[in-house]
Amino acid sequence: MHVHKRLAFCWLYLQVIFASVLSDVWKAEVVSEIEALVTSCVVIPCKFQYPGTQLPDSRVRGIWHKQKNQREIIYHEDSTNVVENFKGRTKLLGSLGQKNCTLEIDDIRNHDNGPFCFRAEIPTIDKYSFEEKCVSLSMLSNPREPVLEQKKMYFVEGQHALFKCSVRHTCPSHPPKLTWSRSEGEVHYSHNKIHEGTWQVEALLSFTTKEQDHNTEIRCKAVFHGNKETESKFEMFVKEKPNILHFIIPVISVVGAIIFFVVMGFFVIKKYKRQIQELQSRNENGLWSRISRVSRRFRNHRRPETGMDVVNKSNNCMDTMSGMTGFSKPRFPSPKSEQKNYNRSEVTCSADYDDDYTNTADLNVYGNL
Repeated sequence: MHVHKRLAFCWLYLQVIFASVLSDVWKAEVVSEIEALVTSCVVIPCKFQYPGTQLPDSRVRGIWHKQKNQREIIYHEDSTNVVENFKGRTKLLGSLGQKNCTLEIDDIRNHDNGPFCFRAEIPTIDKYSFEEKCVSLSMLSNPREPVLEQKKMYFVEGQHALFKCSVRHTCPSHPPKLTWSRSEGEVHYSHNKIHEGTWQVEALLSFTTKEQDHNTEIRCKAVFHGNKETESKFEMFVKEKPNILHFIIPVISVVGAIIFFVVMGFFVIKKYKRQIQELQSRNENGLWSRISRVSRRFRNHRRPETGMDVVNKSNNCMDTMSGMTGFSKPRFPSPKSEQKNYNRSEVTCSADYDDDYTNTADLNVYGNL
């Protein structure tokens, strides 16, 4: 009796030990949430561990089911066990023997949200459902636009141009196709993994710019699995390639402008010099004429006159004014006074007729009556 109790106790003890060990061995690594494009596909990365040595695929069975109901199976190697809604739309991409439980869901629909969990069964050892590591899908009605990158937007004719178009997706088994609107040029494609559950397709376009490329659009279109598409565009500008005319024409323009202003300045200066000379000549002629008039007056003033001349001069002026011959008594100027000069050649009297003397204050009439 005591032997049976001891054996039962040892058995329970071993079960506890092995249970803790086995629970540590059963592990899974999945992404908690992944974006999924409606009508396209999504790939759910999955890795797991099972106890014991590595087994072939035939010894391990993988099942995907909904988290709240293990009987609602979305993938099983026996398709008869799959719910009607997911039949023909799911398949296992990973190798279970290599501990890869990656799942692909095709033709994504709006109600395929999940969460979905993986369950591993090893008939000779045990089976385990990883309900603490499940995946939810975030639905996208329309795809995201591709990212169009370029180092610059202005080019010179004959310069090498490089454009990069990239788009992210969650279905590496059916990646989107990138196409360029330009048929000329070289295109290089690459497909990279960004992080778990997200991949990126890149397309590099390189070509030599031409004058016809000025003010044209470069478009990159992405077509996703399920025939949904989107595109991005970029406008480029191409300048004409500089040649010798681009240097000669500005130089000729500058030189021509300088020559034009120099010639215009020469004629303007010449014109002003001529005007200045004319003004100077006019001033000199006027000055000499005034000097000659003053000189004549001075000579007439210096010529001695008799009293009879004065009488005749005054009588002539009076005769001219009255139209008749008159008589005037002779006036005898003061010795200190200067006599006025009369212009005998003119009909009228001089402007200084009213006074024969320049200094009226010194007039001293000696013989006047």
